[in-house]
Order: sequence, then C-alpha cells, then structure tokens
Amino acid sequence: MRPPSSRAAWPACRAAPPALRRPPPLPRRPHPPPPPRRPLPPPLPLRPPPARPPRPPSRRRAPPPSHPLRNPPRRSPRRRSRPSRRPSRPDGHSADEAAVLALVNQERAQAGCGPVRANPPLAALAGSFSKDMAVRGFFSHTDPDGRSPWDRASAAGISGLGGENIARGQGDAEAVMKAWMNSPGHRANILNCEFRTLGVGAHVAAGGPWWTQDFGF
Repeated sequence: MRPPSSRAAWPACRAAPPALRRPPPLPRRPHPPPPPRRPLPPPLPLRPPPARPPRPPSRRRAPPPSHPLRNPPRRSPRRRSRPSRRPSRPDGHSADEAAVLALVNQERAQAGCGPVRANPPLAALAGSFSKDMAVRGFFSHTDPDGRSPWDRASAAGISGLGGENIARGQGDAEAVMKAWMNSPGHRANILNCEFRTLGVGAHVAAGGPWWTQDFGF
C-alpha cells in the first residue's frame, strides 16, 4: 500500500491569522486658537521734578581777598632763664649771683638782721664748688674726696666760714631763693644775724643750674 500522501495524512493547517496592523490614526482635533494676548500698558510718562522755589540771597559776607602766602616769622623758643656765667661786678658775682645777694638782704631786713656784704673769696669758693658738683655729678656738702665745706675753705686760705647752702635745677635767683626760704635749715642760714659776708656761686650745666651760698662771720 502506498502510504497516504502527506497532504492526505495530515489534516490541513489552519490559515494563519492576519498580520497585525496599526489602526489608522484618529483624525486630530483642531486646537482652539489661543486667547488674544492683552496688550502691555503704555509706559508712564516721566514726571518732571517739582520746581524748587528760588533760594533767598545768602547773607554771608564775601570772604576777604586772600593774602599772598608768606613764611610765618620764626619764633625763637622761650628759654628758661639761666644764671649768667660771666661776672659783671667787681665783687666776683655775676648778675644772677648778685640778685641772690640782694634777695638775701631783703629777707634779712624783714627779719631784723643787718645786710651781708659780698665777699670775693667766698664767691670764688662757692663758684668752684658749684662747678665741681656739676662736673663730678654729685649733690652734697661733702665732695667725693670726703672734704667738708670747712676743709675746702681752709685749703683755699679762707677762715671764718659760717654756713653753706646748695641747690640745683632752679632757673633764676627768685626760684632758688624761694626753694631755700621754704626749707627750715637753709632759711636759718639766710636769716642768721651773726653772718656778715656772703659769696654766691652759680654754674650752668646739665642737671643744673647748680647754686652755692657760703656765709662768713
């Protein structure tokens, strides 16, 4: 027997399903027209600034005409009065030293004492001691060599030394006399009615002026 043909042996295949296809696009609906845009408002016109009332005329006086520039005059600085170094009297005293002597006699007159006379040897002794204090930088009645006023007077050939006052830093006779009169010990020497002579020595140097009074009987 002949085998049945393949067509007869197998049932006929089903027809293939139709191919899938995209459905036709739907018709597009027309979009509504956009609403009309509102027009922008017109720009505001710039307002001119309000007119200011006119200013009243100024009452200020017109400045005076300028003067030509000139260098101001140089003013010499005020210097503190210092005792003069050169003696101007035959008694060996400078003008400031003589002023101290005069002020001493004024104070003595008010205290009822007689005046003291200027003594050149005592003036030289006082002046050399003021210079020695300035040069060697000490301030004491006893010098660095240990000599007292009476030792120095004896070495200078002077006898009858009664007392000694020293000071430093006062600029003139009035200032140094004020300092001495405000000190009880110095005041006692100035107003000692037993003293008859006086020598004053002033020396101008750094840290000074330096002053010395040497009283004699």
